[in-house]
Amino acid sequence: MTTQQMTPLRKRMIEDMVMCNMALATQRVYTYAVANFARYHGKSPDQLGLEHVRDYRLHLIARGLKAKSINPIVGGLRFFYGTTLGKQELAEQIPFARVEETLPAVLSRDQVMQLLRAEPDLKMRTVFIVIYAAGLRISEVVKLTAADINSQRMVIRVREGKGAKDRFIMLSEQLLTILRHYWPHRGASGKLLFPGEAAGQPITPRTVQRAFREAAGRAGLPDKVTPHTLRHSFATHLLEMGVDIRVIQQLLGHRNINSTARYAQVATNTIRQIQSPLELLTVEMTKDRPRR
Repeated sequence: MTTQQMTPLRKRMIEDMVMCNMALATQRVYTYAVANFARYHGKSPDQLGLEHVRDYRLHLIARGLKAKSINPIVGGLRFFYGTTLGKQELAEQIPFARVEETLPAVLSRDQVMQLLRAEPDLKMRTVFIVIYAAGLRISEVVKLTAADINSQRMVIRVREGKGAKDRFIMLSEQLLTILRHYWPHRGASGKLLFPGEAAGQPITPRTVQRAFREAAGRAGLPDKVTPHTLRHSFATHLLEMGVDIRVIQQLLGHRNINSTARYAQVATNTIRQIQSPLELLTVEMTKDRPRR
């Protein structure tokens, strides 16, 4: 498939996503997914059908991709067929993969402290602190500016989070003190809280991820932990503190309460405080006796 063949469809699809007010990150994922699908078959995607989709999914599975990686691709294909090509019936026949119900990794408070102590760079340590203190995604924390930190109302404004929605997060007194200490040491001008190497650009999520892996290794944390683990820990620790789950849903920016409810399964402090119904009985352990 040549660039000339793809360009009109790509342009139309991007216009459709813009009209649907999709986030730029989603637009990139969907466009990339459709382009790879077409490239795999060597044809323009408007010439491909359900059998081609099926064949491509089997190819992705053979490559070892899990449901969480396949579903954004499926979303892109469904949007392309249903909206850009106007073939909604065909789009609805492309099912999402069933996601394995795995529990999120969560750090204890001691492990969070171990991680922070293991990061020598002030900027990176502050990034980690903000993610944990406010439960932010990496994509949200790297975009923060000085104007987003409202010390009068003691809130942090998260601009264009997932789903292109703004929300407010509480600003703790300790975090405000940490940010005031960090601000003069940013090593750059401008309003960005966490500037990157390029002038006027924020630090990249990949840079944060790399620094986190190195710090986690020094702290002796499990390999599976990521910066997003700090967000999971934020939610779980709030739940253990007795914060209402619907409040946590709003703080995290979750559209569906089910996304938040899974933290109840890993809130071990809360689980330990629940009394078993056995405690209401008086059970005496006696020697074995013959069955009648």
